Amino acid sequence: MSKVLFALTSAALLGLSGCADLYINQPAKPAAAATPAASVKAEISAEAKAALASAQAVAKDAQSKNALWTTAQNALKAAEAAAAKGDSDTVMKQAKIVNDHVQKGLAQLNYPVLKVGD
Repeated sequence: MSKVLFALTSAALLGLSGCADLYINQPAKPAAAATPAASVKAEISAEAKAALASAQAVAKDAQSKNALWTTAQNALKAAEAAAAKGDSDTVMKQAKIVNDHVQKGLAQLNYPVLKVGD
C-alpha cells in the first residue's frame, strides 16, 4: 500500500514540476503605449452615450432600492466595456437589457412576501 502511495505522489510531483516553468521562457508582451491604436480613445454614437447614461442611472436607482439583478449588473459592465471599445451597437443592446431587467427588478418589489410555514 505504501509503495502505491509513494508512486502516485511521485507521479503527481513530476507532473506539477513540469508545469512550473511553463511560462518562464515566454517573451515579454509589448507595452500598450507602444501601439498607436491603443492610445486612441474609441468614440461611440450620441444615441449610445444616452442609452449608457440612462442604463447607469436606472441601475444606480435599483441598487439603492436593493432591486438590482445580477444580470442587469453584468449587462451594465458589458455595455461599459463596449463603450470603451467604441462598439455602439453592443452598448445599445446591453443598455436595453439593463433597462429591461431593472424594470423587472423594481416591479418585483411589489410582489407579496412568501411565507413558509406558520
